[in-house]
Amino acid sequence: MLPIPMVRRHSLGLCAALVAALGMGPVGGWAVHGAADWPQWRGPTRTGHPAADEAPLMTLPASPRVVWSVEAGPGYASPVVAGDRVFVAEAQGGKEVLRALDATSGTERWKAVVDETFTDSQGPAAPRCTPVVSEGRVFAQSCRGRLACFRASDGQPLWAVDYTKDFGAVFVGEKGNSQGAMRHGNNGSPWVEAGWLWASAGSTNGAAVVALDPATGTLRWKSGNEVAAYAAPMVGTLDGVRQVVDFMADAAVGFEAQTGRVLWRHPLKTAFSRHVMTPLLLPDRVILGSHQTGLLCLQVRRDGGRWSVSEVWNSKEAAPNFSCPILVGDRIVGLGPQREVVCIGRDDGKLRWRQSGWITSAADKAHAGFIAAGDSRVLMLTDGGELMLFDTGGTTARELGRAQVAGVNWCNPALSGGRLYLRDGLRDTGRWRCVELRTR
Repeated sequence: MLPIPMVRRHSLGLCAALVAALGMGPVGGWAVHGAADWPQWRGPTRTGHPAADEAPLMTLPASPRVVWSVEAGPGYASPVVAGDRVFVAEAQGGKEVLRALDATSGTERWKAVVDETFTDSQGPAAPRCTPVVSEGRVFAQSCRGRLACFRASDGQPLWAVDYTKDFGAVFVGEKGNSQGAMRHGNNGSPWVEAGWLWASAGSTNGAAVVALDPATGTLRWKSGNEVAAYAAPMVGTLDGVRQVVDFMADAAVGFEAQTGRVLWRHPLKTAFSRHVMTPLLLPDRVILGSHQTGLLCLQVRRDGGRWSVSEVWNSKEAAPNFSCPILVGDRIVGLGPQREVVCIGRDDGKLRWRQSGWITSAADKAHAGFIAAGDSRVLMLTDGGELMLFDTGGTTARELGRAQVAGVNWCNPALSGGRLYLRDGLRDTGRWRCVELRTR
């Protein structure tokens, strides 16, 4: 049955109803969103750019102060920040668990079970999808394809759907020639905005992407016949039409946001559909790619009721593996296939500069998380735990500061109010950590 409403057998529901009746909002008056929130994967706009009022970073302290550090269970999911809470996902006792931590102290406020864990050769049996926070609710998606909604203030379960049971998706794990999310789990975070939630259900039975009501889990539409890959969907306006752009297992696809109608499809086939990069959207272009396709710029155009897609450029030098590049002005900065930080032109895809030596891990396992830091500056967390600030605007990368803030990690950190929230540790147990980047 779709969806499954969740009700606890105690007085929290009654209290919430009374608070709502008093006009205190969807989370009992708890301030869910602050001006500098980082409420989802790669920040407020899913682009690696922080909130508009986040003060730019000009330099880094040599030894950033650790505000707090608490134990973390196994997992790959990155932290998100909303209001006075940090939301994290990890494994505990064979379960994928969502935790709410106090943003100022790291103290656990609540935790909730999302699903059973899933095991394969790529890492621990643990979450791989970053939570999303919106309008007093936090959404967590498990590797197995269970999408659950919780009240952000106290963790009360509100509803849940299952991609296999409710939409006919197939999940087999690491068997045979299985592709994308059906092989290594559902990794791409849903997109949530006022009154809408879009998720990559990955069903070839007419539910590649589903649109739900985030308050109730009620289905708004389902569309497409695609297996999900690992990339998170993006929502934006292309050639005047609001759409969901999803980098699926066999293609990049654009769905009309309000109706689910498939507007365009651009085939992209790679071994085991290892498509990880979150697309970057421009007014009439989509930038995405993988380790085999290269980094592509696609022009998406509408001519009456017909849509067309054409390739503008392809940069093999900037081909992403499982790090997501960032758009800074008219340049794109990311991690290339030779573990070099590369900068290419947004409009022509041509190399502006490359920087070696900053990433020292093996090329096939190299990772970096990128955050826009103001003007042409970028903040980068390396997979060795080094935080680097550099300017991208010249003919070479100009380093502005560096500091060791963690050990080995594959984290895309959250920047909020001058503090960086991150996971220290790769795969197995580690630490959730908050570090101060500015002098207060």
